[in-house]
Amino acid sequence: MPLPQQAGKSGQTASAEAPNWNLNPLHSPDRDVARRTFLRMVSHELRTPLNSIIGFAEILRQELYGPLGSPNYVEYAGIIQDSGKKLLALFNNFIEIVRLESGGDLVPAPNPVLAALEDSVSRVRPFAVARGVSIRIRLLDEDLEASFDPRGLASCLDQLLHNAIDFTREGEDIELDVTVGETTDISIFNRGPAPDAAEIERLMLPFEQGNAEISRPRQGAGLGWAIVRLNCEAMGGHFRVETRKDEWLNAILSLKAC
Repeated sequence: MPLPQQAGKSGQTASAEAPNWNLNPLHSPDRDVARRTFLRMVSHELRTPLNSIIGFAEILRQELYGPLGSPNYVEYAGIIQDSGKKLLALFNNFIEIVRLESGGDLVPAPNPVLAALEDSVSRVRPFAVARGVSIRIRLLDEDLEASFDPRGLASCLDQLLHNAIDFTREGEDIELDVTVGETTDISIFNRGPAPDAAEIERLMLPFEQGNAEISRPRQGAGLGWAIVRLNCEAMGGHFRVETRKDEWLNAILSLKAC
């Protein structure tokens, strides 16, 4: 929304004092400025109190300064903490969508692939262990490189690995494999509930979710695949999904080969 303009003594607007942001045109520079300002503002004004809520709830849950009395209070503190973490994760995903749709700040360059895979797997392994799921990396070439931004690829892998963990049956494996051709393709394959192939295009859009009948341990807002797609495109690659309904899903990140 444009900022209100102040009227001068002559009745004319004082545009120098109140700039016209002109947010309607699709590629307006003023729109980019407004988005960056929005990101800075909400990052501070929302993240700071959310982190305080999560931190103080943890102090209460652990009763660091003495017993709370009824055990119910400890349970309630845990609920507050878990709810705060879910809200913070949703907020972070929303901010990432806005950042990526504004052009992002990723800088793809030649980087080792195996190290990036190992780092991402180490971050999600506790969740996989809790679900009774194993993650196997089938790439053995430590010297293989591809063109990507480490932060962008980490975001993609974190989203896809969490999804695979959620939908992989207990006792099954998640397989990470890499094939090299015109592009370097990183695939995350899992067996379990999966959407129909006809749904894939819709599920690539923000806030779109799959079949509500499919149970999952973690609620989301339907931003995961949209974040992966935008990150891939920002790195000069692309993202696609192969699936067989209710049997398996293969998410593929295609990066520029080196």
